[in-house]
Amino acid sequence: MRSGKRSEEGSAAAAATLQDVARHAGVSLATASRVLNGSERQVGEALRQRVTASAAALQYSPNAQAQAMVRGRTDVVGLVVGDIADPYFASIAAGVTRAAESAGLLVTLASTGRDPGRELAHVTTLRSQRARAVLLAGSRMDDAESTRVLAEELQRFEAQGGRAAVIGQPRLPVDSVVVANERGAQDLAAALVAAGHERFAVVAGPEGLLTSRDRVAGFRRGLREHGLDVAPEHLLEVDFTRDGGSLGMRALLERGFDHGCVFAVNDVMAVGAMVALRERGVPLPGPVAVAGFDDIVTARDVTPALTTVRLPLLAMGEAAVELALTERPPTPRRRAFEGEVVLRASTGSATAASAAPLATG
Repeated sequence: MRSGKRSEEGSAAAAATLQDVARHAGVSLATASRVLNGSERQVGEALRQRVTASAAALQYSPNAQAQAMVRGRTDVVGLVVGDIADPYFASIAAGVTRAAESAGLLVTLASTGRDPGRELAHVTTLRSQRARAVLLAGSRMDDAESTRVLAEELQRFEAQGGRAAVIGQPRLPVDSVVVANERGAQDLAAALVAAGHERFAVVAGPEGLLTSRDRVAGFRRGLREHGLDVAPEHLLEVDFTRDGGSLGMRALLERGFDHGCVFAVNDVMAVGAMVALRERGVPLPGPVAVAGFDDIVTARDVTPALTTVRLPLLAMGEAAVELALTERPPTPRRRAFEGEVVLRASTGSATAASAAPLATG
């Protein structure tokens, strides 16, 4: 036998083409493609077994792009998040991944930096790659034009056979996983008042960020129900990040907020606020208390542990996948999730009674 001759089961079989498989199985190229690329057209069981046996013998690896052309989509779920460094999104991604893997799907992750233009570009790319589904996680912005353009792109994506869902405000014409942000913040305010706090400040995100706006509105509503409010000079808008929270706390201290409870509208901002207090030598808990929102894993690990509103982040990610993989009725669905107040050491005593359902962690 000549050394240069390739056998069908030889070492070069890993580079076998679909045409090689068809020839080995004694079927047409079209039949081999239907079997291996997932076409919905029926192929007899005997032919199917011959093709799959030949593919195994030749160590054939199907081409993902060819499969996408045949099926109209790939087995990819694209998860687009606001900030890949935020543990909030890491927990959601864990839920998405768990649900997608159970369905035999692969998750790809992209981060927008909360830039609507980058979000749109990611969705466009996933549409061109024929992703099975697109999930958008993160606060929507109060920007009618960017929302309109993104909605049109999602409609094009779904018209091509894909599916989309949002974890955030239901501002887009797709299924949504919605968090009761206002109610959670309102319950937190009531719990803090019941625990003995009387003076408050808020470190919020940018004005156009709807999650921040909703949480501030809910928190102030909860305070007003008890005859309290936040002084205008103690309501600051900063970046929706750890560094933003640190900057906000430093500004509050410079404005004379030397006692009271600071509500940071997400946990990473609250952690930044706690760091600023430590850097200034302000004890915590002490004259200044800090509360957050989300209950990211870090909230339980920092010292002191952070008072917050717990969201079922893993379940939210799983719910988004479920919505994207099930048949949708004519009207987009909304899956609502409530928050739970968790009083911890960062706000001092958690023994007082509260009208809100409380947990200690």
